[in-house]
Amino acid sequence: MKIVDFIPRAVRFAFLVAKKGLTLFQNTAGRLLAYGENWLLDSKKAIHGLAVTRIAFGIVGIGILLSNWSTRLYGMGPGSMWNGEWAAPGSEFPSMWIFSMFRTVMPNAGLYTLMYIVLFILAVLVTLGWRFKLVLPVYFVLWVSFIESQDQLGDQGDNMYRIALFFLLFADATQVWSLDSRRRTKLAGTYTGPVLWQLWKGRTLFASAPAYSNLFHNLVLVALTAQVCFVYASGALYKAGGTPWQDGTAVYAPLQTVQFGTWPELSTLITSAGWMVAVATLGSVILQMLFPMMLLTHPTRVVALIGILAFHLGIAVAMGLPWFSLTLVAIDFIFITEKSWAKVINTAKSLWSSASPSMQRL
Repeated sequence: MKIVDFIPRAVRFAFLVAKKGLTLFQNTAGRLLAYGENWLLDSKKAIHGLAVTRIAFGIVGIGILLSNWSTRLYGMGPGSMWNGEWAAPGSEFPSMWIFSMFRTVMPNAGLYTLMYIVLFILAVLVTLGWRFKLVLPVYFVLWVSFIESQDQLGDQGDNMYRIALFFLLFADATQVWSLDSRRRTKLAGTYTGPVLWQLWKGRTLFASAPAYSNLFHNLVLVALTAQVCFVYASGALYKAGGTPWQDGTAVYAPLQTVQFGTWPELSTLITSAGWMVAVATLGSVILQMLFPMMLLTHPTRVVALIGILAFHLGIAVAMGLPWFSLTLVAIDFIFITEKSWAKVINTAKSLWSSASPSMQRL
């Protein structure tokens, strides 16, 4: 083939390849955009998972408040004013009027106890899913006020709890397994009247525009997913830079301290075998690092969720951090698909039906 014939043919070939590639890119991008739009707007996703997140978050609040009840006045009330947090808060939140309630009542034991009880009642209502759209904003403000009034007592679990609570303000976490959903089912959405009345009756601000309601709900799922992935991946990268994590001994030290080794016999059992310490140390780094990627397929997602559940169960039991662990695990429930929840629910109903005749005979 002569060069004068080759060059024009090569140019035409390159043009056709580029045109074909551009068409393929446009079609692929169009399908992805259409899928993303449908996913965000068509319906609310992970309604059961988010309901479990709501329930677990309520339980975390109840657990923290109950476990600190006997020491509330010394650890966070008037008995704690000697540490300087009331006069000069370590956090900026108590200086903001909206988050200053617990700091304001801190010098008064009676008022502090009253606010403590109010916060506990709100945590119960969040768990039950009663008037969620009205209760959650109040609970969120009071909870931040409560936790940030003593900055020294908080941990990273409190940060994640606060962030996720804020996201839940824009989602429908009571579509199932709540008193709100029960009321909606009975009344079948027949409310009319002012917006505030509709809110009191359990409807959202976007009740007349389902697409917007779906959008905010599903964007919350995206935000929670991103937040969890950032926490696990950044935690793994931070650990990987430390020598104890690199040589597989990092788990040993905290289990031998009074602060984290809450069960001395269990700590001794775990740390008595070097291979167990190494597996727990290196395994946690690998699992946290790979967690975001393992969410991409169903089989690896199952492995990731089981692994991360075991990881947090170990932290809760061996290190005495149950509320930190439950906070993270609560968010991980959104990764369980609705098909899986349907299977679990149907299996539970089947077992309950099978058990009923047996219970009657007994």
